[in-house]
Amino acid sequence: MIPVQLILKNFLSYRDATLDFRGLHTACISGSNGAGKSSLLEAITWAIWGESRASVEDDVIHAGAKEVRVDFTFQINQQIYRVIRTRIRGATGVLEFQIETPAGFRPLTGKGVRATQDLILEHIKLDYDTFINSAYLRQGRADEFMLKRPTERKEILAELLKLTQYDDLEERAKESSRQYKARAEELERSLEAIKVQLQQREFTEAQRVELEAELNQLQQVQAFENIQLQSLQVVQHQRQNWEQQLSFVRQQYQNLTQDCDRLHQEQSSVKTQLAELAAILNQEAEIKNGYAHYQSLQSQEEAFAAKFEQHTRATTLRQQKQQQLTQQIHEIERQLQQVQAQLEALAQQEQEIQHTLSKSGEVEAALGQLNAARRRVVQLDELQMQVSPLLQQRQSLQTYLDRIQASLVARLEQIQATENQLQRASQRHPELQQAVMAVAMQIEQMEKERVYLQRVQEKGQERRHFIERLQGQQREYERLLGELDQKLQMLRNPDAICPLCERPLDEHHWNRVADKTKSEYKETEEQLWVFREQLACTDREIQALRQEYRAISQKLSPYDSLREQRGQLAAQLESTSDAEEQLQQLAQEREHLERSLQVGDYAHDKQQELRKLDEYLQQLNYNEQDHVLARSEVERWRWAEIKQGQIKDALKRQTQLAARKPELQATIAQLQTRIQQEQTDSECAQQITALERQITEIGYSAEQHNNLRQAVRQSQGWQLRYQQLLSAQQQYPQLQGRLQELEAAKTTRLNERQQLASQIDEIVQQLAQSANPIEQIQALEQQLAIRRRQLDEQIAKLGRLEQLALQLETLQVQYEEQQQQLQACKKQYRVYHELALAFGKNGIQALMIENVLPQLEAETNQLLARLSANQLHVQFVTQKAGRSGKSTKKNAKLIDTLDILIADAKGTRAYETYSGGEAFRINFAIRLAMAKLLAQRAGAALQLLIIDEGFGTQDAEGCDRLIAAINAIASDFACILTVTHMPHLKEAFQARIEVHKTQQGSQVRLSV
Repeated sequence: MIPVQLILKNFLSYRDATLDFRGLHTACISGSNGAGKSSLLEAITWAIWGESRASVEDDVIHAGAKEVRVDFTFQINQQIYRVIRTRIRGATGVLEFQIETPAGFRPLTGKGVRATQDLILEHIKLDYDTFINSAYLRQGRADEFMLKRPTERKEILAELLKLTQYDDLEERAKESSRQYKARAEELERSLEAIKVQLQQREFTEAQRVELEAELNQLQQVQAFENIQLQSLQVVQHQRQNWEQQLSFVRQQYQNLTQDCDRLHQEQSSVKTQLAELAAILNQEAEIKNGYAHYQSLQSQEEAFAAKFEQHTRATTLRQQKQQQLTQQIHEIERQLQQVQAQLEALAQQEQEIQHTLSKSGEVEAALGQLNAARRRVVQLDELQMQVSPLLQQRQSLQTYLDRIQASLVARLEQIQATENQLQRASQRHPELQQAVMAVAMQIEQMEKERVYLQRVQEKGQERRHFIERLQGQQREYERLLGELDQKLQMLRNPDAICPLCERPLDEHHWNRVADKTKSEYKETEEQLWVFREQLACTDREIQALRQEYRAISQKLSPYDSLREQRGQLAAQLESTSDAEEQLQQLAQEREHLERSLQVGDYAHDKQQELRKLDEYLQQLNYNEQDHVLARSEVERWRWAEIKQGQIKDALKRQTQLAARKPELQATIAQLQTRIQQEQTDSECAQQITALERQITEIGYSAEQHNNLRQAVRQSQGWQLRYQQLLSAQQQYPQLQGRLQELEAAKTTRLNERQQLASQIDEIVQQLAQSANPIEQIQALEQQLAIRRRQLDEQIAKLGRLEQLALQLETLQVQYEEQQQQLQACKKQYRVYHELALAFGKNGIQALMIENVLPQLEAETNQLLARLSANQLHVQFVTQKAGRSGKSTKKNAKLIDTLDILIADAKGTRAYETYSGGEAFRINFAIRLAMAKLLAQRAGAALQLLIIDEGFGTQDAEGCDRLIAAINAIASDFACILTVTHMPHLKEAFQARIEVHKTQQGSQVRLSV
């Protein structure tokens, strides 16, 4: 990726900036600290990957701006691309990706930011982590790799190569293997339990056959007893039929008896009714005469009822008219009362007006006093207008002088407090020196202990690695021992064959093979004992190292607190070193302040101005109290104006009342005349007179009407008796016919009852002759119930056994399925266990590092040859031989490491022995080789190189070495950018990108 152009708008410290990289090969980005040098590089990473140092996305937006935009154009494989990333504060971002064509830039933007980001990564073939570890040489990255211990360099290399993903795969594989192992153990326990249950199958089958035989026998006995019960039930059914027939006949006999009794009672009732009707028919003439008199009285009462209705209507209407007339008169009387009240109110107002007019002389005198008081207030107001600004100015001057005096007093108090603190601190100076020395000695001793602790830890790690290798070799020899034991077992057979070629063996060859196998078995067993002894010794060494590590760690527990205490004591000691000098300065300043406060020697111009203002105010002779008294005098006589207004209103009202009084008196006379006319000549009065004449003409008497009503009520009994006479004339023939019908029916019921009595006697005789089998039936039913319960119990037992047999069959199928699952789990456990080993540190990761190191070594040597004129050569050593105490080949072991050996004209020696310029060139070559290697692994060519190795941390010679190294490898890159804040180094670069911080934000200027 070769940068072409960078356009910034509101990005971090930049408002608007444009940087054109065309024609730049080796350039320096210079500027002071905080000017915005790193922001240019972060703009590139933010545009392409959306990554920056900001913890919150909106933090990349310039302070006070609402939107940020970065436009970055770059070249890859002779093709120009353009990335535009924008973001609005508080909203989501927008990402655009374009490619240059002859017609201009054509969009490649995907559907959404994520899709567009994936498309950009597909074209540039670099993710953010790979970029900052390859194209961006940050300060300390080379030293981080080179200055680590050889045993830790592999970890850093694995991190740079992104081999940590295999740690995740290893953990996932371990987790899967643990899950499958647990599942296998669970299946084994389940299979064992199922196996125990399956052992019950034969016993369950025997029980089932025995129960089936017992069940068949019980069913045969129950069938014979059912036949006996059915025969007895037939006899019982016939007897029940006779009993039911006897009950039915008896019920009919009883019903006929009841009918005879009912007919007899009905005959008696009909005879009684005939006697009553005959008595009524004998009174026929008397009843008719009484009924005729009743009808005559009823006609007279109806006539009186009509007169009563007419009298009531007239009386009601007269009452309504009387109420209407009364209301009209009351309304006129109410109006009369209102007018009379108004007339009385006018008289009262006239009295009040006369009282007000009587005080006119007193009011005139008070008005004169009021005008004089107002003229005095106007004079004082004009004087106040002159005095008020002067008083405000005086207040401001006095406030300023008080503030100056307060600040001097506060400073004096502060100086006194500081003097007290410095005196106490100066007294503690020797004590602090002794405390600092004591803590420093303790820290020095603990640092020695820390070095020893680190050596103990390294020794423990070495012993653990040694145990792991011993355990691996022990497992290998145990496997070999098992194979040899299997061969010996095969050779013990009479017809044994060769374990290797599988051919028959004669006695001679059998002895040779057996002796050789036994010899190998013995040697392997001896070597296995050696490994076990070494494991035991190493384990004891590790236990001792652990105890020693814990003891030293316990001693070092106060190390951090002591360092913090030393820093605090050093700060206190430094603060007390200049206490005497500060005390002298503070004493002089205190004396000066005390003298100034005593004589008022401060703010002379303000004090002079205050004195002039006081003299002028005395000449004006303005007194606020006099002003207040004048205002109160005006308020005291203000009532005269109010009274004057009241007198004017009283005169006006007196004229109005004089015109209003005759009108009210005339209205009262008219209303009194109207009341008299309404009582005699109004329409309502005339209607009331006519209604009274109509009532007299009707001539209605309430007493006569009441007497007639009482006579009608007394004669109402003849109407009832007349109705009874008509009913008796109609019912008497009917009742005579009904009496004859009842007599005939009674005779028929008696004959039928006699026949039923004969049937009852015959049925009773048949029941007496037949036997009753009810007891035998009950006994058989009880016995059958017992048999049925036994059958139910046997059937239930048989069902349970069949269910158990079905469950055992299911368990058998489940047992076979779980056996298959167990085999699959064991297989998966072995697979994931091997995968965990493969993904571990000693698996694929170690293999990849072993494969990468030759390439890294070759690339480093190629660069180093150019940087050192073929004087230096690098070699990476990943393993070295070691011994565990005995100088035998069997005890030799290989130790994992990553040593860096450097060959020069004097020979080959370790990297740690180099320093100065040679060490710098080695570091630079290795870091640059790593960058190229990471870019190649990502599938991209390393065309851009950004170097931020920290010019500020280098001396002049170091800076010259770095510039020389950059020039040496410049031909390998299309663009090299270096970052520095040291101005004198700009001259070493032909092209310079200068960054300045202004009020309008950071500005960029390109100098070529």
